[in-house]
Amino acid sequence: MTAPKSSTHVRFAVVGDIHVDKDSAGRLRAFFAQAADAADALLLCGDLTDYGTAEEARVLVGELSALTLPVVAVLGNHDHESGTPEVVAQALKDAGVRVLDGEACEIEGVGIAGVKGFAGGFGRASLGAWGEAAIKLFVQEAQTEAMKLESALAKLRTPHRLALLHYAPIAATVQGEPAEIFAFLGSSRLEEPLLRYPVDAVFHGHAHRGTPQGRTINGVPVFNCAKPLLERSRPGEPPFLLHEVPRTTAASSAAP
Repeated sequence: MTAPKSSTHVRFAVVGDIHVDKDSAGRLRAFFAQAADAADALLLCGDLTDYGTAEEARVLVGELSALTLPVVAVLGNHDHESGTPEVVAQALKDAGVRVLDGEACEIEGVGIAGVKGFAGGFGRASLGAWGEAAIKLFVQEAQTEAMKLESALAKLRTPHRLALLHYAPIAATVQGEPAEIFAFLGSSRLEEPLLRYPVDAVFHGHAHRGTPQGRTINGVPVFNCAKPLLERSRPGEPPFLLHEVPRTTAASSAAP
C-alpha cells in the first residue's frame, strides 16, 4: 500500500548505479515499488544500465513500468559505454521518465536541475587544460558539463531546488575509494555552479565505495546515492535515500 502523501513535505526516493543488465528482468520491480510506496517521486543518479545497450534499456523500462509516480533521471558513464546514450535516454523518455542533460524540471513545486557531470579531480588536484590536445579535450568535457549544470540551475525559479548528478562535485563523498582514482570520480568544476546557484541538496552516484554524505564549501548537503554504497552502509534498510523537502505554500510560490 502506498503511504499517504505528507501535507508538509515532498518526499524523494533517490538512488543511482542500479546497473540493469539483460538478465535483470523481474529483479528490481519490488525495489522500485518499495521506493514508490515511500516517496512522491523517484530520482535516478545515472548508471541505470550496465553497458548502455538497447536491450538493457528495454529491461529497465520494464522494471519501471508499474510505477505511477514521477521519475527523473540523469545518465551515467555506463549508460554511455556502447556509444549510444541517446538510445537509453529515448527509451526512458518514451516510458514517461524525465531525462535531464543540462535541463531542469519541477516536481510538486520543487525544482530539479540535472546533468551527468564528468571527471577531472578536486581542488588543487584538479586536472588543468595544459599540454596535449587529449588533456585539453578531457578538461573541456568537465567544463562543458559544469556549464550545462549552471544553465539548468539558472532556469529554476522555485523556492526549493535540488541538483541531480552522476559524478561527484566534492571530494568528501568519494572518500573510501582508492585515492588513485579520485580524479575519475568527479570534479570540483561541478561544485562551482552550486555555489553561484544554491540548492537545498545535491545527489550523485558513481562512487560505489565512497562516503554517504558531505557538504559543499557553502554548506549544502551532498549525498552519494550509489546503490552498492547504500546497501553496505545501511544494512537492513531499503537501498535508496529518502529525502524530504518542505512543501511550498501559495504565498512562497508567488515570491520572486
